[in-house]
Amino acid sequence: MTDSSPARRGDNTSLARRAWHIRRHALKMGQVQGQGYIGQALGIADVLAVSYFHALNLRPEDPEWDGRDRFCLSIGHYAIALYAALIEAGVLPEDEIGTYGMDDSRMPMSGMATYTPGMEITGGSLGHGLGIAVGMAMGLKRKDNPAFVYNLLSDGELGEGSTWEAVMSAVQHRLGNLIAIVDFNDQQADGKTTDALCVAPLAPKWEAFGWHAQEIDGNDIDAVRAAFDTARNLSDDRPRVIICKTTMCKGVPFLEDREITHFVRVEADEWDKALTYLDGEMPA
Repeated sequence: MTDSSPARRGDNTSLARRAWHIRRHALKMGQVQGQGYIGQALGIADVLAVSYFHALNLRPEDPEWDGRDRFCLSIGHYAIALYAALIEAGVLPEDEIGTYGMDDSRMPMSGMATYTPGMEITGGSLGHGLGIAVGMAMGLKRKDNPAFVYNLLSDGELGEGSTWEAVMSAVQHRLGNLIAIVDFNDQQADGKTTDALCVAPLAPKWEAFGWHAQEIDGNDIDAVRAAFDTARNLSDDRPRVIICKTTMCKGVPFLEDREITHFVRVEADEWDKALTYLDGEMPA
């Protein structure tokens, strides 16, 4: 990916390869520290592949280009996943994988905008990202800048009151340039998201506030691609949300099959095992 031309936008086969590379980069980073939120990284890889290689207008060599689409990572602990996408996109060099989480690294374990090119916001205190994205979208709209703002947030953030304040604000200000992406993997620190608060029916909740809502399988690249195209091409000024149901550890079956929690523990000998499995599954 070298420019913002729509010609770079991938078909499903090329996007599957990008997702494979994103998973592999994330596993290599996790191996450096022997830990990381790898379950989330593997689960969201297909969404990130479609984001960075189909939907977003970017110039990797100029990550602060004013015409770029902004991708905000509200979920700071997903940084390992976003770094993997930024490496695959050419914003960060692959040879920095070995610095992940180290002192003076540009890839700290929780995402911080001051350290990392392509990291638009500092996330981590959950519930703040969508509000920041609303402010960005308002600013771009007032400047007549046609760029979109994408905000990746978690299902756990839907329990934060500030998230719903941002939801209402986006409608009030008619932010048709804002696309929220919810990673619904049904896991948060205290257990299953669906056991913490009643979130169903989720899409109708967003629609009741005035958003255009889609609910999809976030590991089906065809469905993700179609949903992103629909969100971007709407002709009205409603903000848009794509609720992506994802599977933690997607792509590495022996990790998928174990009892899943918010933080998936990978044993020292399992990193190489996961990489070996993934290497045998590279898309043609």
